[in-house]
Amino acid sequence: MDLSIIIVSWNSRDKLKQNLEYIFAAEDGLAKEIWVVDNNSGDGTAEMVNKNFEQVNLIVNSENLGFAKANNQATKRSQGRYILLLNPDMKVYPDTFKNMVAWMDKHPEAGVSGCHLVNEEGETVPHVRRFPRWTDQLATILKIPHIFPGVLNKYLQKDFDYNKEIEVDSIRGSFFMIRREAWRDIGDLDEDFFIWFEEVDYCQRAWRSGWKVMYTPAAQCVDYVGRSFYLLKTRTTQKYFRDSMLKYFRKWHSSWQYWLLRLAWLPLNLFLPR
Repeated sequence: MDLSIIIVSWNSRDKLKQNLEYIFAAEDGLAKEIWVVDNNSGDGTAEMVNKNFEQVNLIVNSENLGFAKANNQATKRSQGRYILLLNPDMKVYPDTFKNMVAWMDKHPEAGVSGCHLVNEEGETVPHVRRFPRWTDQLATILKIPHIFPGVLNKYLQKDFDYNKEIEVDSIRGSFFMIRREAWRDIGDLDEDFFIWFEEVDYCQRAWRSGWKVMYTPAAQCVDYVGRSFYLLKTRTTQKYFRDSMLKYFRKWHSSWQYWLLRLAWLPLNLFLPR
């Protein structure tokens, strides 16, 4: 088995259907398996997969377990040399998987890698970032980039050249390829993260385990950029973001940085759901 494609879906029936159609249309000669983990969708996602894609390994959860835990469910049962965590709102090209697997085969030092992501108009989706620092996150909490947009330029790597392959700190979780040997060393996604920061945490662990995290333009994929999140209320997404940010800093940074960010969230906590 060359590739295990794992898609976690929550109320993304139509985009997921389109995604799976493109996946099965890719005649690339790879031995692939596809896993869909449905996180208790209410839009008939599981029924759609059962009806239209008998080849898919489907896991149906009775509740929304979050991105990390749902991915782990399928990863533990998968068999591919490479594991691809793929968002449901994506569109792969006929050569996406073939090019990506070929590139990984030539770069055994890469434990985690991502490809060139573009939007519907074919424009690059900026997604390579540096590891978060407390200054970046404090600025985000205080909405400083709304006044001074350039304050996050270094963190967001605004000058990144997406035409060149290079080692990076972290890549976007929407197209997140893991080498099987690296997964054995690093382990599962940290299930303390419900959504957000789980891929940053995994890249951090990859580096600390001696694996490289790399970006390559050798393959390309369309990213519709978080269509599932549009279904959530802004306050709910903010709560998930806050919780994951604080968990990341409690895990990887000094306690004073964690407490500083936690205090900065206090005024906003009044408006976030419990």
